[in-house]
Amino acid sequence: MTDVVIIGAGITGLVCAQQLSQAGYAVRVVEKSRGLGGRVATRRLHDTCADHGTCYLKPKGELLGRFVDLLCQQNILEVWTDTVFEHRSDGVISQPLSRSPRYVAPGGMSAVAKFLAQGLDILLNQRVVAVNPTPKKTWRLTLESSNEEITAQALVVAIPAPQAVMLLAPLGDSLLDAEFLTHLSSVEFYPCISLIAGYPPESQPLPEWKALNFVDHSDLAWIGLDSSKRPHPQQPHFVLQSSADFAKDHLETQDLQPVGQYMLQRAAQTLLLPWLESPDWMQIHRWRYAFPRTPWQESVLSANTPLPLVCCGDWCGGNFVEGAMLSGLAAATKINNQLQHLLLPNVNFLDFFTQ
Repeated sequence: MTDVVIIGAGITGLVCAQQLSQAGYAVRVVEKSRGLGGRVATRRLHDTCADHGTCYLKPKGELLGRFVDLLCQQNILEVWTDTVFEHRSDGVISQPLSRSPRYVAPGGMSAVAKFLAQGLDILLNQRVVAVNPTPKKTWRLTLESSNEEITAQALVVAIPAPQAVMLLAPLGDSLLDAEFLTHLSSVEFYPCISLIAGYPPESQPLPEWKALNFVDHSDLAWIGLDSSKRPHPQQPHFVLQSSADFAKDHLETQDLQPVGQYMLQRAAQTLLLPWLESPDWMQIHRWRYAFPRTPWQESVLSANTPLPLVCCGDWCGGNFVEGAMLSGLAAATKINNQLQHLLLPNVNFLDFFTQ
């Protein structure tokens, strides 16, 4: 038995867990993947690492700004570039009119999640396959790999809304009101295919840009010279991200290697860098839920149930890291109001890390 179980160790789930844990609740986080952070993800390969999800942080709001400052003080983040170039349909590569710093972790963006996870009770590689109420008025979670069960007084579901629907819909209208499930089902996502490709050290000429957006490109959305984030790169490597339409067309393709090769060919042709289509190695990742297409307009989505149940994520109120963090804070407040009304940290969870 624990006070609160949080499904999902992305930014939202970790922020919520820190807030509740610092208030005094017993909190357990359950994550189906091997690593933390959700789409703030890093792949380690070929004696280097690459950020194949969130490639940088661009602070806009006060909360994310404070968090980025804190991570810079801890030598986790540093400025990567203040310019993301744009490639337009006429073939011109131009600099944007305004510039703002983009922050990255030289050790990989997953370091952001690892920082947030300090002191938390987290189960990795554990998929929740069923959620049910118990006669004792608690939630019971069944885990796939171990057939273990966890019980808790309150449940926070901090995963993409379509995944939350699959997990919660079996509870039915008898426990979850139809309006809640309708709202949860209304949230849709854009997919993305992300590719990491490494090249021989003598590959030339390297582009003058570190990051570039493709404007109105049918297949490609973004490319970054990811090796420029690393202290002593042994070879250049890029992260290439597809457009949503392209990813949708290949979402169910089993073998993504030809898809990745096609993406590299398109990038080589578009950027006039012919060697881009001949990498030493490449890896491809499919993000089924990359960016919210139809987000929920509020910071959380609460179920009208006898037992506390809150859904949250970057699909609540916005699709950026700032929105994910604010959703985590709001979920903690909702749960606290339904449990013991403990004193949550005065400002937010960040104060814990500055003590």
